[in-house]
Amino acid sequence: MYRFIDNPELRKEKRLIWASTRSVLENIGFLRNKNGKKSKSHWSLFVRLLKIFVWILKLTGHYQKGYGNAKTINITNIELQYPTLPQAFDGFKILHLSDLHIDSIPGFASILIEKISKLSFDICFLTGDYRKDNSGSIASILKPFRILSKYIQSPYGTFAVLGNHDTFLMAQYEKQSGLELLINESVEISKDNDKILVTGTDDPFSFYTEQALLSLETRCYDFKIALVHTSELAKIASANNYNLYLCGHTHGGQICLKNGIALISHQFEGKQFNKGKWKIGNMKGYTSRGVGVSGIPVRFNCPAEIALITLKKST
Repeated sequence: MYRFIDNPELRKEKRLIWASTRSVLENIGFLRNKNGKKSKSHWSLFVRLLKIFVWILKLTGHYQKGYGNAKTINITNIELQYPTLPQAFDGFKILHLSDLHIDSIPGFASILIEKISKLSFDICFLTGDYRKDNSGSIASILKPFRILSKYIQSPYGTFAVLGNHDTFLMAQYEKQSGLELLINESVEISKDNDKILVTGTDDPFSFYTEQALLSLETRCYDFKIALVHTSELAKIASANNYNLYLCGHTHGGQICLKNGIALISHQFEGKQFNKGKWKIGNMKGYTSRGVGVSGIPVRFNCPAEIALITLKKST
């Protein structure tokens, strides 16, 4: 059904180099995106402002409503048409999950499973951020994630990339979770006699490296899908003739005004990448509003979503 483009020995060597690099970045707190080193002071200020905002919500009686909103997950059905889609993949269904933050709300895995268990899909993609915090132990997510993984196994594989809240240690639990991590790697998906390529990169928001860019320099496929935690590498993917780019990170804003405008999105590529469908050249993209919540467990005017994407061949 699928095979990694690199041979096992080369994959192992690349993983060791990646793990060594990212472990150092995580341990020293060196946050870096493609535009340079990031400031820690801005994040500290944001955390303080969040605490004030929570106090205001509780004082005005809006906190419980927002908490209830956060536990309500919508199913978003999307159809994307492509003239270059191989015929065997006409009608191919993708389950796209992003920003689970599965330990942010008690029992959240059960809520998610109840939604997913009713869906039918051919392949599953997860685009990062699986825990609440961006440092410390991952023990709190291992059990709920292991339970969830049973419900997202699919005929053509279940693939995941890491986000800025994740750690290199998650690579140790691939077999237990039933996921295949794509860390600056590509896999070939075969159906009947046709093939497509799926490339996943490491998180470019906090742990950017040149290897993420290099992993998108792929050829020889009529249809290619890029999985990245953020929209930051979209222009690079488009220049390398990718057809579909899936990402998350923004939560769609999580807390929005009534017209859907996000108060904060934590991305700087342009507001068109905040949520939903967008396009660069011939490449179509989709930014998920996310399944879970970050910072505080509330949502306003921006429901959580599970995206079910159907690929269609157009004439």
